[in-house]
This record gives sequence, C-alpha cells and structure tokens, in this order.
Amino acid sequence: MNFFHPRHGRRSLAQMISDIQAYIHEEPTANYKIVIGTDSQTREKETIFVTAIIVQRIGKGAIFYYTKKRHKAMRELRYRIYRETEYSLEFVELLKKKGFFGFGVNIPMEIHLDVGQQGETRKLIQEVVGWVTAVGYTAKIKPESFAASAVADRFTK
Repeated sequence: MNFFHPRHGRRSLAQMISDIQAYIHEEPTANYKIVIGTDSQTREKETIFVTAIIVQRIGKGAIFYYTKKRHKAMRELRYRIYRETEYSLEFVELLKKKGFFGFGVNIPMEIHLDVGQQGETRKLIQEVVGWVTAVGYTAKIKPESFAASAVADRFTK
C-alpha cells in the first residue's frame, strides 16, 4: 500500500509511520489528534476511494497522507458510504497491527464520515456512526468531518 504526502510524494506505510512519529516527537508536549476519513468519487467505469490520515498539532498545524483504491463503478450511495466507513476502520486496524499507536503517546483519534444532515446521506448517519462507535472510536459527521469531506474529497477528483 502506497501513501502520498503533498511535499514528500510517495511513501510506504513504514515511511509514513516513521514520518508521523518524528513529527510528534518534534514537539512531544504539544496536544495532538489523529483523524482518519475516506471519501469516494464514482466515474463512468470506476469508483475511486481516498483515505486520508491527518495528524493535527492542535493550534499549530498538521500533516497528512492519503492512499487511493480503485473499484468497479459503485452507483449505490449506501454501499459506497459503507465501503468508505469500512476502509477507514480497516486503516486504523492496519496502523494498530504495525504498532503505530504503541510509541508511548496517548493521542485521541476520530473517524470522519462523509455523511451529514443535508442530502441523501442523512439516512445513513445512525448506521455508520453506530458502527464506528460500536468498535470503540469517536465518529464525526459533516460539517466536522473534514478528513473525509475536505482532505480525502480533494484527492478523489
């Protein structure tokens, strides 16, 4: 799995984890938050899913990385939203498996979902927020879900 950073370009999972750990260790007394979100865009023949990870140094900036997955076109909104949620949760599990959360810093984490009170996705809020909270994570929806609705969305185009 390859990740992309706006200045450093393509990064492996190990390089991304190392970069993030170095970023946190630059200012170990700062407050941080990790945010993960996925968005998708369906074109004629394919759907592109982008998962973003953002590490916020609260009040002092952030760094982010993203990864893309391509699938045959998915037209059904419910299925795409479920897949976006699934990819975000799978990414957290991958980070855990690679020891990402074991470097001695307790950092809050949020899963940002590309659903909101406006539009068709409002019907899915309870389902996907329930899913994320049932597995133990904090879920955010629009307009607070910037990882999915702004960062990941930008790279689906």
